[in-house]
Amino acid sequence: MSETTESSVMPAADAEPSTRMNMIQAINSAMDVMMGRDPDVIVMGEDVGYFGGVFRATAGLQSKYGKTRVFDTPISECGIIGVAVGMGAYGLRPVPEIQFADYIYPALDQLVSEAARLRYRSAGEFTAPITVRSPFGGGIFGGQTHSQSPEGIFTHISGVKTVIPSTPYDAKGLLIAAIEDNDPTIFFEPKRIYNGPFDGHWDKPTQNWSQHPAGEVPTGYYKIELGKAKVVRPGEALTVLVYGTMVHVALAVMEEAGVDAEVIDLRTLVPLDIETIEASVKKTGRCMIVHEATRTSGFGAELSALVQERCFYHLEAPIERVTGFDTPYPHSLEWAYFPGPVRIGEALKKIMKDA
Repeated sequence: MSETTESSVMPAADAEPSTRMNMIQAINSAMDVMMGRDPDVIVMGEDVGYFGGVFRATAGLQSKYGKTRVFDTPISECGIIGVAVGMGAYGLRPVPEIQFADYIYPALDQLVSEAARLRYRSAGEFTAPITVRSPFGGGIFGGQTHSQSPEGIFTHISGVKTVIPSTPYDAKGLLIAAIEDNDPTIFFEPKRIYNGPFDGHWDKPTQNWSQHPAGEVPTGYYKIELGKAKVVRPGEALTVLVYGTMVHVALAVMEEAGVDAEVIDLRTLVPLDIETIEASVKKTGRCMIVHEATRTSGFGAELSALVQERCFYHLEAPIERVTGFDTPYPHSLEWAYFPGPVRIGEALKKIMKDA
């Protein structure tokens, strides 16, 4: 079992003191640090230059590093990723931004047919060290074209890594690790927690994000190893597998319910830290999976299959999944769409019935 705290965090000797950052600031800091360390790191995408990105994640980078290293692109996701693949093959480390995850579909051919296969097709002569950043999930009432959670699609693509942070500290460390990795990485950023955590009212948005403290994040270089989950809440009665925004939702619900649940933040879906998952489920005998994406063919289905295969004789109750619904994303009802206290509570009653 690899409960990852200090062991998976690899700070460099030039790490600087920490400061308070929200996730947007931490992501900006990661790109700033890497651009300062490596002249081959390039930031590109729609409105990432002068404007600093629709969520301000790239603010100030163009003025600091110039228009040849931070530049705006046409509104062509296929073109953005195609250019990035070529840059990576040439030896650069591009960090393209797709403005919303919902817009990434025109780039699928470049990601699947080119980026994911380049290392294998060239027998290792070329690689695609690109890190595709994109905000995903709901939280801004963006409706069907600004709120999707397509992570399950990318976990199916051999040769692509999929990373989803849940805290500012993890966001910076994981992004640095992704940029340094020689294979393509999809880096999904949960925009519901971009500016800070939510309060305890998980069925509606908080009105005062700024009142909640952000995380302590080192201002210098450090990275978190890809493929290492984190036990964010130890427990003995139930294992809860989550990532992104749902980490905070699950923690709040488990605390309120008073369940001795072990909450595991997966952090990276591919590569997956199956060893930590297996050890936890064998200890608790119960497993709940919570994610925002639709239920059918969501990543929770893969998690459920893996737990079933590896922990069948240790399970004391059926595995429960709490997910988004198999419907187009609702604009006005997105807070009903999110897994929250009611639906997670119902699953808790089922899974803990005979405990």
